[in-house]
Amino acid sequence: MEEKVLNKNHLSFSGLLITLGIIYGDIGTSPLYVMQAIIGKSTIDKELILGSVSCIFWTLILITTFKYVYLALKADHQGEGGIFSLYALVKKHPAKWPLIAALIGCSALLADGFITPPISISSAVEGLNLMYPELPTIPIVLSILLLLFFFQQFGTSIIGKAFGPIMLLWFSVIGVLGFIKIVQYPQIVMAFNPYYAIKLLTHHAGGFWILGAVFLCTTGAEALYADLGHCGKKNIQTSWVFVLSCLLLNYLGQAVWCLQHDGELLNERSPFYSLVPIKYLSYFIILATVATIIASQALISGCFTLISEAIKQRLWINLKVHYPAESKGQIYIPSINWILFAGCLLIIILFKKSSNMEAAYGLSITINMLMTTALLLLFFRTKQKSVTLIIVIGVVFFSVELVFFLSNLKKFFYGGWFTFFMACITFLILFFLHKARTIRDSFNNLVSLDDFIPMFNSIQNDESIPKEATNLVFMSKKSKKSANVDTNIIYSIFQQKPKRADVYWFIHVDTLDYPHEHERSFYVKTIIPKKVFFVRLEFGFKVKHKVNRLFMKAVEQMVENGEVDEFSRYPSMKEHNIKADFKFIFIKPKLSEDNDLKPRNLFAMKVYEALAGISYPPYKEFGLDTVNVAEEFVPLKIHLQDELTIHRKDGFD
Repeated sequence: MEEKVLNKNHLSFSGLLITLGIIYGDIGTSPLYVMQAIIGKSTIDKELILGSVSCIFWTLILITTFKYVYLALKADHQGEGGIFSLYALVKKHPAKWPLIAALIGCSALLADGFITPPISISSAVEGLNLMYPELPTIPIVLSILLLLFFFQQFGTSIIGKAFGPIMLLWFSVIGVLGFIKIVQYPQIVMAFNPYYAIKLLTHHAGGFWILGAVFLCTTGAEALYADLGHCGKKNIQTSWVFVLSCLLLNYLGQAVWCLQHDGELLNERSPFYSLVPIKYLSYFIILATVATIIASQALISGCFTLISEAIKQRLWINLKVHYPAESKGQIYIPSINWILFAGCLLIIILFKKSSNMEAAYGLSITINMLMTTALLLLFFRTKQKSVTLIIVIGVVFFSVELVFFLSNLKKFFYGGWFTFFMACITFLILFFLHKARTIRDSFNNLVSLDDFIPMFNSIQNDESIPKEATNLVFMSKKSKKSANVDTNIIYSIFQQKPKRADVYWFIHVDTLDYPHEHERSFYVKTIIPKKVFFVRLEFGFKVKHKVNRLFMKAVEQMVENGEVDEFSRYPSMKEHNIKADFKFIFIKPKLSEDNDLKPRNLFAMKVYEALAGISYPPYKEFGLDTVNVAEEFVPLKIHLQDELTIHRKDGFD
């Protein structure tokens, strides 16, 4: 019941608690490494510390709070967030760039998903080296990652219930630790003055490049938006007030500690752990480790949501999606889960320490943020918001995020190349997949079954054609409320291999936005009485797609109404009252060798065919037994070669 409340965006204490457990892990553990990354090997000085804290404050206010928590959460698509949900709101725009922006943003966020869990968990576990310098931390990090990804299958609601209280404790503790330090030097609050940020960037040596480290304080903002469907807007916006307060208190506390060590080098010391009394350090390291596990969860959940939205938009191959809870936002995609796990292992092998990962972290996510800003501005324009306001917002966000992007470019040569490379590969796959589907869809048209009534009557009366089955069932993916089917189905029945049957069924499956078992219904359009039917099945999204069983239930009702005969039409079978047989056919277009495509389009089609080969099979998605299923390939003729001519000669010997 609780998940339904969250899905309806109701504000509740339990909702706030679950939100803490799901949404804020990444951004909430950034104090572990941000100040340490900013200072690096530099000497601590007042200008650096005040300027850095000022930059952190205004980044959290402008980017995280104003852009994501306030503006982006207004742009939800049926309760879901993320860049593909944003694209769904603006995709009717005639320009092509919104799609490219969405593909780039998706690729960047997925690339970031490979590095967030390793850097978060490593940064906490390495705190053990403060007490046990010789302790190898990599095996511990790997073990934690394995358990984390294994735990995903149980759903983010369970995770939120378990992690919510822990994150409440985490934010409370880091806030208190920061406050205790602030009391020693209350003047630190003057760092909120933007003057110190401007001075750092314009006067401090290397001040501009420090922004690459400052940016780490807001890297969880995009995951926050992508996880909207898991918790709801009101719960996120309300809980953010508490989270932001605790984060700022801790950053200010770290700044006070740094000012107390003015003129010194860090020498492997952590400003974050230095706030903790030594007698509580071991307990706090354990808490930090658990918190960083939760930090990884936020982005993993965001990646699941992102891929789910891409599948709905037909921008990704079909994958098996589980719904572990009652909320549609609570999802688990096994293949993506283990791909992310493999990527995390590769990151740990390549970089080993969190300090090395910091040098690679943040580059790809700045690209994602720029794409989100572009789509967000377009969304507000379609909502007919004030042009002046849109221009002001655009100038502010593009200026800030472009500066962050440029400052992060330095990271390319220190490991940022890895996430950039992964983002490029993902983008190319997405782009060519979309290109191929566009080419294919331009060839495959929808036709009305009513136009083929004479042909159905003819083929059913033509006994020279062997009977394929008593009931022949075709799965139609495109048509919704009208009785239209893909031309490939018509081609399969009448041309490729004529298929005679006593009854033809054309089924389209609609997945609803409701989860519950009782959300099942069907509609029937009779094309030819007792001979040809178009059936639309509607399922709640959590209902298992047992199409065979649910379709047969629909047939039973039609038998009771006298619309169709339940017995076999074979005379020998009908004599003994044997029920009719059913055969399901899935049509799969395959690129014809006669096509003369441009190299780019040909490559796109080859990529599509390769990905289609590893996608989740439609008959499994619909819960069909393989003994009743046949897959048939039809030639996809898009752009045939020039007309060939051949001349006949006399005088054959």
